[in-house]
Amino acid sequence: MGINRTPKPDEWEREREHLLLHIAELTRQVNWWQAQWRLLTHHRFGASQERSDQIQLHLFNEAEVLADDDPDPDPGDAAEDTVITYRRKKQRGQRELDLADLPVVRILHELPEAEQQCPAGHGLMHIMSEDVQRELDFVPEQLRVVEHVKMVYSCRTCEREALTVPIVTAPAPPRLYPSSLLSASVLAEIVHRKYVLGVPLYRQEQDWARRGVWVSRQTMANWVLVGADQWLTPLWDVLHQELVRRSILQADETTLQVIHEPGRTPNQQSYLWLYRTGEVPGDAWGEDGAPIVLYDYQPSRSGAHPQAFLTGFHGYLQVDGYSGYHGLEGVTLVGCWAHARRKFQEALEGLPAQARDGPNLIRQGLDFCNRLFAVERDIRALSPAQRTQARRARSRPILAAFLRWLRAQRRVILPKSLLGTAVTYCLNQWQPLTTFLQDGRLTIDNNRAERSIKPFVIGRKNWLFANTAKGARASAVIYSIVETAKENGLNPRAYLQYLLEQLPDRDLSDPTTWADLLPWATTLPAHVRTPRRVRPA
Repeated sequence: MGINRTPKPDEWEREREHLLLHIAELTRQVNWWQAQWRLLTHHRFGASQERSDQIQLHLFNEAEVLADDDPDPDPGDAAEDTVITYRRKKQRGQRELDLADLPVVRILHELPEAEQQCPAGHGLMHIMSEDVQRELDFVPEQLRVVEHVKMVYSCRTCEREALTVPIVTAPAPPRLYPSSLLSASVLAEIVHRKYVLGVPLYRQEQDWARRGVWVSRQTMANWVLVGADQWLTPLWDVLHQELVRRSILQADETTLQVIHEPGRTPNQQSYLWLYRTGEVPGDAWGEDGAPIVLYDYQPSRSGAHPQAFLTGFHGYLQVDGYSGYHGLEGVTLVGCWAHARRKFQEALEGLPAQARDGPNLIRQGLDFCNRLFAVERDIRALSPAQRTQARRARSRPILAAFLRWLRAQRRVILPKSLLGTAVTYCLNQWQPLTTFLQDGRLTIDNNRAERSIKPFVIGRKNWLFANTAKGARASAVIYSIVETAKENGLNPRAYLQYLLEQLPDRDLSDPTTWADLLPWATTLPAHVRTPRRVRPA
């Protein structure tokens, strides 16, 4: 029989302290999960653009922002509000410039002779002027069959008198894929639709059928594989050799699901790695040469893959902080302030709606990042040497103050909170994040690499996965060619067709073959270039 014993006061106190600690831990966990839920909800339903409320961000430097340079302003100026808008104005004559290179069909509209009589009875009127109204006309694509008829020649005398008859056949252009209907224009169209417009092959199959030609998706897949492996991969190799000779590169990676890959299950994630030339602020091509964008398919996210791909590269590599890029010999890592800023933005989005307005620690960290980007906007048009000086004069003090702030916050905030994650990221990446001070050719973010990987991410939403590793590699090669073409101001479809017309008649192992075919070659025909005045940004 048990004996009921009244707990002692010190036991009650220990139990109370234990419960209080437990409640505090549970409260922290609930707050963390609520912040994650708010952040995920914002990512799914909220605006995707990372913008800051400038009025709120200026709460921490009101004196600098609101101070007037004029100590004795005109009282009348206060009554005038200036509204700044960012709508791009259409330049005068822009429509005419956009249509300048298009063929024009003139359709004349004339009055019948009976209606050309003067209403006042003075006889036949003459044409005084023209009233021209213009409209853009679309001519649908045409499918046609091209027959290459090779004449076969023989000698009549030999036919009558000789034991053997010489027969000579006229040569014809080499075929992309012998014994098939594939032409350069058809393959360029299929590739353009899938890899530029994001139209998967099963939809293209339906569209070809509506045009009156049955081309199965399996046939198109085989054509794409042959085009990538036999004709475009050698160009990818040449671009790769050129890329590793540059001095500034950017890199990123994203997931890719491959269904049939030896030794791996269908649900395992593979990766598409992106490597591209860096951006020099204010310079379309930069001092490092024409832009190159290359994709590389690999079955994992191991750091061995960038190490192998970048063999021979020595220079700056700008990345997002992933540890797989660490340890590359001869490479100086450059951090990305857009990623650092995004951590604070996500922390702000994770707060309850009523807590986002007004001063708080998250906005203080966000303000430091915004001040760095403001400096970059001011100095973008300067030369690299001038940018280096301006950054050391203006950005370095901001960085020093930010580092002091980060170290102070680390001692008082929860490390696993969203704000703690942002602070930890900045402190762990501090050396790469400050590398941009060393060279004015560097940018402070990796946004250009993210923009370059976006076409693949958007295309992936349409076709979801790759069937085989060979197909994934083919996709990497084709994305590399079309994105590099776009970066160099080329029409990717026209450039692909021009390549596929030229390559079968050339020796692909000869380095001189590629000089006039590279995306930045000045000898490329005019029809493969996108007119600069209508080129998208």
